[in-house]
Amino acid sequence: MNGECVGDTRLVRGEVVLVRHARSVPPSVNGPDGYHRPLTSEGVAQAEALADELTRLGPVLIVSSPYLRAVQTVEPTAVALGVPVHRDHALREWDSGLAFTPEYARHYAESWADPHHARPGGESLHELSVRATDVLTSLARQHPDGTVVVGSHGTFISRALVGFGRTTVDWPFSRAMPMPAIYRLRFTDDGVRVGGPGLL
Repeated sequence: MNGECVGDTRLVRGEVVLVRHARSVPPSVNGPDGYHRPLTSEGVAQAEALADELTRLGPVLIVSSPYLRAVQTVEPTAVALGVPVHRDHALREWDSGLAFTPEYARHYAESWADPHHARPGGESLHELSVRATDVLTSLARQHPDGTVVVGSHGTFISRALVGFGRTTVDWPFSRAMPMPAIYRLRFTDDGVRVGGPGLL
């Protein structure tokens, strides 16, 4: 599979289930920062509803971005299974280098058009793809033949999919990704097989 930046996944087995967080409180100038933005009441209900589907997968590990909205999305699944939610800073959302702006979409579109461009203090989308594929491959390697559920974010997931070879994933795809959304990465001898909403 011709990924943009995927490393060697040979001899890696297992499945990683990426869960984009449920409906969250929108960002605002005076609102909570990215780490502390919670789910809305609708999002809490969505997270509860996800638990049935995710527990049926029999995950051996539940790990999340440290951002509150991602943790809250996988918490009901962890409670149902009687296991903790482990937090991993490498699963955080894109460090865009942007302060909140209502015109975020224009800035995101520019970054998707030039994935190697990084703003001062931020990371490029290419760097995000490297970070995402590295940490997800590592999780699969550490849990061979098991399923790992990962609570994360839209841009992180989109750039992971690019890194694992899905060249049709772009800014419109990322912008249209539902909240919540589930993508499954199956690590096999033939590479990484990807499934989820919006993928051809």
